[in-house]
Amino acid sequence: MSGQAQPGTLFIVSTPIGNLEDITYRAVKVLSSVDLIAAEDTRKTKILLNHYNISKPLVSYFSYNEVRRVPELVAKLKNGLSIAVVSDAGTPGISDPAFRIIRAALDEHLPVVSIPGATAFLTALVTSGLSTHRFVYEGFLPVKKGRTTMLNSLRTEERTIVLYESPHRLMRTLRDLLETLGDREIAVARELTKKFEEIIRGRISFAIQHFERNQIRGEFVLVVEGER
Repeated sequence: MSGQAQPGTLFIVSTPIGNLEDITYRAVKVLSSVDLIAAEDTRKTKILLNHYNISKPLVSYFSYNEVRRVPELVAKLKNGLSIAVVSDAGTPGISDPAFRIIRAALDEHLPVVSIPGATAFLTALVTSGLSTHRFVYEGFLPVKKGRTTMLNSLRTEERTIVLYESPHRLMRTLRDLLETLGDREIAVARELTKKFEEIIRGRISFAIQHFERNQIRGEFVLVVEGER
């Protein structure tokens, strides 16, 4: 399919995870030609659109309004409008609410087209130095309920483990990983593709020591060695 938006089509558009130049020609073309863009954060998406001189109507679509917003978007698709869904950064559907609108569109037999591009966990994984032959992506660990169960399930996971974490929970997660999994190899990546990109590689204990001495800023991807 060409990059030109087709009527009644839902486009899942990957956007840069940091560096605004990390976007495909096709993504720019689709964003320039759709009737509406549904964005997780309209302010962040506006920065990207302005960078590429794209002027299109924006509507918010995030976890707290998705139940209400999905029927509205599906109705617009059925009326022939083309809609692009974008997340804050990266590929929609990866640790964000895009799944609900995708499922709703498919249930109505509406065309859904993915425009591939950047994804933070793959960027971190391939530069981690750990095995990429087999891996499991777990997203964010539960904050409370189910956290211990999830960590214990990872104890015997032989594949490389990929997690996301926020700055204010990073130290807790690193310590929990050390206690549950042991002192395995890990790569902790932050600010990927940005000016202050940093990837800390070593044992989990080393990563803990590093972030005890340094300011914790940015969103993090943790790539953890599987059980040997």
